[in-house]
Amino acid sequence: MQEVKRPKKPLIFYYVVVLIILLLFNFWIMPWVAQQRVLEVDYGTFVEMAENKELGQVQVAEQDNAIIFTNKENTVIYQTGMMPDPDLTQRLIDSGAVFAGQIIEEASPIVTFLLSWVLPIVAFIALGQWMTRRLMKNAGGPNSMMFGKSNAKVYVQSSDGIRFSDVAGEDEAKESLSEVVDYLHNPSKYKEIGASMPKGILLVGPPGTGKTMLAKAVAGEANVPFFSMSGSEFVEMFVGLGASKVRDLFKQAKEKAPCIVFIDEIDAIGQKRDGRVGGNDEREQTLNQLLTEMDGFEENTGVMILAATNRPESLDPALTRPGRFDRRVPVELPDLKGREEILKVHAKKIKYDDSVDFSKIARMASGASGAELANIINEAALRAVRDGRRCVTEADLEESIEVVIAGYQKKNAILTDEEKRIVAYHEIGHALVAAKQNHSAPVQKITIVPRTSGALGYTMQVDEGNHYLMSQTELENKIATLTGGRAAEELVFHSASTGASNDIEQATKLARAMITQYGMSEQFDMVALETVSNQYLGGDASLACSTETQTEIDRQVMALVKRQHEKANRILEENRKKLDELAQYLYEKETITGEEFMKILDDAS
Repeated sequence: MQEVKRPKKPLIFYYVVVLIILLLFNFWIMPWVAQQRVLEVDYGTFVEMAENKELGQVQVAEQDNAIIFTNKENTVIYQTGMMPDPDLTQRLIDSGAVFAGQIIEEASPIVTFLLSWVLPIVAFIALGQWMTRRLMKNAGGPNSMMFGKSNAKVYVQSSDGIRFSDVAGEDEAKESLSEVVDYLHNPSKYKEIGASMPKGILLVGPPGTGKTMLAKAVAGEANVPFFSMSGSEFVEMFVGLGASKVRDLFKQAKEKAPCIVFIDEIDAIGQKRDGRVGGNDEREQTLNQLLTEMDGFEENTGVMILAATNRPESLDPALTRPGRFDRRVPVELPDLKGREEILKVHAKKIKYDDSVDFSKIARMASGASGAELANIINEAALRAVRDGRRCVTEADLEESIEVVIAGYQKKNAILTDEEKRIVAYHEIGHALVAAKQNHSAPVQKITIVPRTSGALGYTMQVDEGNHYLMSQTELENKIATLTGGRAAEELVFHSASTGASNDIEQATKLARAMITQYGMSEQFDMVALETVSNQYLGGDASLACSTETQTEIDRQVMALVKRQHEKANRILEENRKKLDELAQYLYEKETITGEEFMKILDDAS
């Protein structure tokens, strides 16, 4: 889709230009004009005019070391510098000149102030008002309320528009939206049976999953006018202008019906009305107008509303009820098959080697969104260019995943031998505990190369397929794996380092979720002790229990993590020989694959 834009300079640009012009006029041009009234001459000319009795008025300004005088007719003012001349007074008397107190009359302070400051400011304001009226006239006349006009972007068809074939990994969402497109193309078969399409469709999901791209795909497939606007664009400084924009938007849409109106980040204007004193009146009036336009007394025929948000729980119930947004389409993170399809779609834009296994790359990129997968493909292409290759290899894609997860390699970060040994034992501790437990994801890669994210090393585990549920045993094993790095440090070096800070944070968070959210505590049973909001934006958790219960939760969290820490210690003590062998191998190689790790581990058994 192509959007036709007309570049416009902001109003402040014109104000700044006028201000600079006025300042130059006041401080440079006016003094220059004043100086042109006085004619500079040499002292000889002054003496000659005195001897010829051609002087009119004379002013001796000793403080300025100057003599100011006029001709006989007082039509021209002259100025010359003073010279040592003891006969100056007598010469002036003999010439018949008239001694004057001040030949050049200065304007009064009031007049000077009015001309220098008040007049430029008045001119500045008047010019600004003229430009404002001119801009309002260009927008449709002074009575059209320029600031209440909708600035929705209208997209027109183009040969390179996005289609459903360009969107992968969201089959359910595409199926739901393709029904809308089919209705716009063939409404008769739906009306024949008495069916009507939803007035509004709400796309919900985490950031980067492709909500806006799906809306663009609908625009590309529907071949009808498509209005696009962000929710924040309705919010104005003055109360009532946002509602005016909503009215203008739907007026334009009804004139071009059938059409589609897309409102991105609708939570900016669609938040719940709480009724608090001093609330956001502008936002609430805008929301009320949107509710009326979507389902009010006036029928809204032929206008389909698409909206996207990653905060559906914050929307007003009156907005999400049937009759306004009849259908909610979840746009979730892609599964294994979806990630593979997304990678293949984005890989069409680059040259890659035929040996690339996108299924393996999709498994390594578990939990990645569509935007992150597109970034992985692009990072791989950039890496191939840096290395001087003409196509992307599987190694480029694997490295790009690590770049997205942990950042670039820090080539100038040089660890001491002692630090390098500690990091090697730490990472092997994670891998060894994971390998010696059941229901743990296989180890894919271990490295002790520092990354720009701050990680001195990491252990990558990759599941073989999709996992939608995790048992209590799997969660406990994961906590034990997280504590394996610190356990290895304590076992070998008899001390702890700061390298386990992230492991501690993840283990504590997981243990708390098991007790407060997943009901995996014998004492609390299936009681929800914690509520999660903003599930698509990381999930903000807040406890919903008494202070005494919170104390007991803390005690159980500490006990759970401690049990798994002791479990990791036992596993490493039982496999101390293999721990030393693997750590030494990693210390020498710096990066090893999961196959190398398992080969050494199997040879030891």
